[in-house]
Amino acid sequence: MNTIHEIVLNWGIFERMLAFVLLAPLVGGLLAGIDRKVSARFQGRYGPPVLQPFYDAFKLFQKEKIIVNKFQDFNIVLFLLFTIFSGALFFAGADLLLTIFSLALAGTFFVLGGFCVGSPYSHLGAEREIIQQVAYEPMIILVAIGMYQVTGSFKVSVIAQYELPLILYLPGVFAGFLYILTIKFRKSPFDLSMSHHAHQEIVRGLTTEFSGSTLALIEIAHWYENVLLLGMVYLFFGFNPWLAVFVALATYLFEIFIDMNYARFKWQLTFGSSWLFTAVAGVSNIIVLSLMR
Repeated sequence: MNTIHEIVLNWGIFERMLAFVLLAPLVGGLLAGIDRKVSARFQGRYGPPVLQPFYDAFKLFQKEKIIVNKFQDFNIVLFLLFTIFSGALFFAGADLLLTIFSLALAGTFFVLGGFCVGSPYSHLGAEREIIQQVAYEPMIILVAIGMYQVTGSFKVSVIAQYELPLILYLPGVFAGFLYILTIKFRKSPFDLSMSHHAHQEIVRGLTTEFSGSTLALIEIAHWYENVLLLGMVYLFFGFNPWLAVFVALATYLFEIFIDMNYARFKWQLTFGSSWLFTAVAGVSNIIVLSLMR
């Protein structure tokens, strides 16, 4: 019986890209539903159905869309397209650095969408989103650098086929990546720009002035992004595909646990702790690996 790894490798580049475009929102939506269900159980509630995120997205597409600024929707469409493009590059086995830079560009368009309107809540959310980007981007780049040091390539296809476990060479980089994933998944204590759970805020930061189908596109873009991020977790354990899938799912559940047990940090602590963890865990791991090799 073929393993997951062998099945994926037997697919062509176009097939893998198409599979991501079609399946990632389904997987991402299911993960969002599981997130809400597990979070509710942590709080002693029954919680919504696992398929509730899909119901919400369909309902948003049916609602009236109020456009505050004509460039508002344009930026969100670019945010979605570049997020999809980033994931398609990753699952096609392309350059990991190019994937990271494309994802950063997608985040830039998301910020510009928040700045397009005059709402002070939206502007504050956009400013905090920039702070978050500056906090997590160095660690994501270190992930690519560390994997290059071990495998000798930035190509995802080469990294995924590496026979030795990357986690043995990059434990600090993996720990740092887990730390900033809390920001990327928009979980407490780092959900500064927009709350992951709507009931935590009266006004929802960056997405305050978005409504209808535009708000649905934002949610779908986050589903795509979450699948891509879990794919990067997969690479650390790619030598054993079943273990890699298990760790990726366990990572998501771990982030839910963190979300339920920590109150929101101030932006100063978020920024400072992220850079400190990046320096201690990530940079030190890269330096040690350079000296050893």
